[in-house]
Amino acid sequence: MNKGRIVKRPWCPFCGQKVEMATDAPWRKMREFPVGRCQCGAVYSCDPTGHNVGAAMVETLVYACDDNWDFAWELMPEDDYLTGRIENYDETTHQVVDLKNIDGRPVRGVLYFVRLHTDIAEVSRRVSDKKQDLIEQMGTAEPDPDARIEPLPEPGHPKEKANKTKVKNLALAGDVDALVALCLDDRKTLRLLQRLLYTPEDEERWYIAWVIGRVSARVASREPGQVSELLHRLFQACSDSAATPWGMVETIGSVIAGRPDIFGAFTRHLLGYMGERSTQEQVIWAMAEIAVKRPDLIRDTPFFNLFHFLGHPEPSIRGQVARLLGRIKATEVALQLMGLNGDTAELTIWENGTAVRTTVAAEAAKALAAIHGGKKNE
Repeated sequence: MNKGRIVKRPWCPFCGQKVEMATDAPWRKMREFPVGRCQCGAVYSCDPTGHNVGAAMVETLVYACDDNWDFAWELMPEDDYLTGRIENYDETTHQVVDLKNIDGRPVRGVLYFVRLHTDIAEVSRRVSDKKQDLIEQMGTAEPDPDARIEPLPEPGHPKEKANKTKVKNLALAGDVDALVALCLDDRKTLRLLQRLLYTPEDEERWYIAWVIGRVSARVASREPGQVSELLHRLFQACSDSAATPWGMVETIGSVIAGRPDIFGAFTRHLLGYMGERSTQEQVIWAMAEIAVKRPDLIRDTPFFNLFHFLGHPEPSIRGQVARLLGRIKATEVALQLMGLNGDTAELTIWENGTAVRTTVAAEAAKALAAIHGGKKNE
């Protein structure tokens, strides 16, 4: 240790207790920082660079509010919560270093703390509990097979290396088991799967999107970080104005739908792609897939902006919107759905990687049955 350098374990600025190293949250967002929780009730996040403290502040407040963004925006500093920060933090060694360097390596990390006042914390818990009750009422009662933790490889298992040919052959064969094992052996597997989306064949592209969703759901039970990285890449590709987002939006939908308990926070960003005609149908399809397990995630978005699409000139849009609104049991739009009973225009909907021909009237009828009869759309 350099002479005169003071090294201390980080502490909570509110209670003075030593805090543990921040870790990844159990769910993933567009921007994410490792988070932690002190025994006194304060929560904290780590910005290892010290350059993104503003974003870390926002995420810490939202994390303190049980990931309820709308509730977090209503709170006022000092009146509703207190903040604190510990600087000169080194994430690698979990230490606070007064000289701001360790053996010549700069130390610029910041731990940002938020503690809700007791009454606000109680309100946040009640809102969270109410939302969980809604999830249980609206969601599927059956246990989700994708939620099982993927078993570890046998001791001494030789790790396989992924390559373009192997990944493509396994994907086209629909060998999800082999792809999951390959992902756990070689992290570049999901990146190679993503490249397969760049194909002019619609049928192949939708099928690959479905396969990626199935693989990601199982990989996320063991290594959610690499699936989160995939989602970040997909969103970046969708936002690139110089590129065509072939298969990206539908893949995002498949991945979130597979494990909405982990990646549900990404759902709110899908509506941002409704402004482009080339991605409208894919966005609606993706939201409908997510709604199978978590209709509450769709209701947490401004989904009512989709109502007018029931009158869209394209039958593919009308039918997809009807399917989505049925899955979230949107009673607000039941009369408009009844107006589609005589709409015999045909459309294609992709179910489990397979094209299914249907009509707008058929989708509207399913939606009305779900809304009025409490039936779940298959």
